Amino acid sequence: MAWYDIIFIIVSLIIIVLSLLQGGKSEGASGAITGGGLNVFAKTKERGSEKVITWLTFGFAIVFLFLALIISVISPETAAETSSAVSGSL
Repeated sequence: MAWYDIIFIIVSLIIIVLSLLQGGKSEGASGAITGGGLNVFAKTKERGSEKVITWLTFGFAIVFLFLALIISVISPETAAETSSAVSGSL
């Protein structure tokens, strides 16, 4: 496992934790089924810690995207080395 794999896993776990920390922005399935109190177009501003968690999640999602792209570019070279080593040992 390379260093970038470890960073990728850590960023993934941070995104999961930040997503779980975010509060629900809707009433859930019960409100959708009954149709009661559905405020789809209501303006609700995030303030304080909610806004910070939202921006952190967005920032880590961008980092996750770039890491995925970088690893996909780097990994074919290492995958070719690994497959040649495996096929050579057979």
